[in-house]
Amino acid sequence: MGGLRSACAAVLLLVSITGRLSAQEPALWRDPSPHSVQFITVEDNVKLEVLDWGGAGRALVLLTGLGNTAHVFDELAPKLTPDYHVYGITRRGYGASGAPASGYSADRLGDDVLAVLDALKLDRPVLVGHSIAGEEMSSIVTRHPERVAGLIYLDAGYSNAFYDRSLGNVDIDSRELQKKLEQMRAASTPPEHRKLVEELVQRDLPGMEVELRELLKLLEAEPAHPVQPPAPSSSDLANFSAYQAYTKRVQGVAYPEAELRQVNEAKPDGSVGKHQDKSAVRSAIEAAEQRYTDIHGPVLAIFANPRNPAPYAYNTPSERSEFETLQASYIEAQVKAFEKGVPSARVVRLAHANHYVFLSNEADVLREMREFLSGLH
Repeated sequence: MGGLRSACAAVLLLVSITGRLSAQEPALWRDPSPHSVQFITVEDNVKLEVLDWGGAGRALVLLTGLGNTAHVFDELAPKLTPDYHVYGITRRGYGASGAPASGYSADRLGDDVLAVLDALKLDRPVLVGHSIAGEEMSSIVTRHPERVAGLIYLDAGYSNAFYDRSLGNVDIDSRELQKKLEQMRAASTPPEHRKLVEELVQRDLPGMEVELRELLKLLEAEPAHPVQPPAPSSSDLANFSAYQAYTKRVQGVAYPEAELRQVNEAKPDGSVGKHQDKSAVRSAIEAAEQRYTDIHGPVLAIFANPRNPAPYAYNTPSERSEFETLQASYIEAQVKAFEKGVPSARVVRLAHANHYVFLSNEADVLREMREFLSGLH
């Protein structure tokens, strides 16, 4: 009898301890967005994470901005599934996708998207890209226009997606200038050497000077000592919900929690750890931007202009106003170049939207997307 009482006491003690430990541990978090996850091989030893939210009708493939994963669309995508079958792709180098040492040129990233379309057997889907994804969409439509039914640029129609020579792109053009200088030094015949020098003197160098002077104006308008946003406090990092509220305060938009968990370490106690360092991947992508000038077919291009800046970085209202005005003029120049150079495009300006237009102005983006998609054949 005494042995039975001892055994019962031991069981009760174990249950009590386990209960206290369970109460101290965070509950297992699950992504509430209704998608399935698969991994698709796009190159030897490179697999990409592909999210599938389901839905019926034409396929929409969502492509992310630089530094994001497909989970950034976790809240937008389900609102499209009543009428469309929605997928999202996490670019190589980010999130759960493979991170090879190479393969970050715009055309190679475009080929990754095409490989996913092949694997999913998608016939002429609509590509929807945010920010840097504009160059991937432009790469695809430039080389393989028959593969897509339409393109939607979400604040993504900038000079790495549509290049206008009158505006240029300092990063792209400086790399091309460097290549031409190297060709000039390596020229093997006097006629070849002369031709390269003439091109440099008559076109490349004057064009670069104009671009640099315009860039200088923008840099001079930036505050010399910008106000830095406050670093997250311990309470901001206590859990991902608190961190989500913090990012909303300092960046102006609230990212889906799953996206924050993809790009930040989750500690065992449920708090937020270090941000993943993807600076090498970012640099590789930015260093391999290309010029795209021949975009055809149905296009919707949504631009945030005047763009709503983050709450920080400006010391005075006048400082903020000056920079906003100058930035708006630069964006507007690109918008007009896009309108002129892509006559098939419907161009929409969303005033005072965040660069993440689909987060700051979700209703506007959904309305414009649905109107555009309803007109496709």
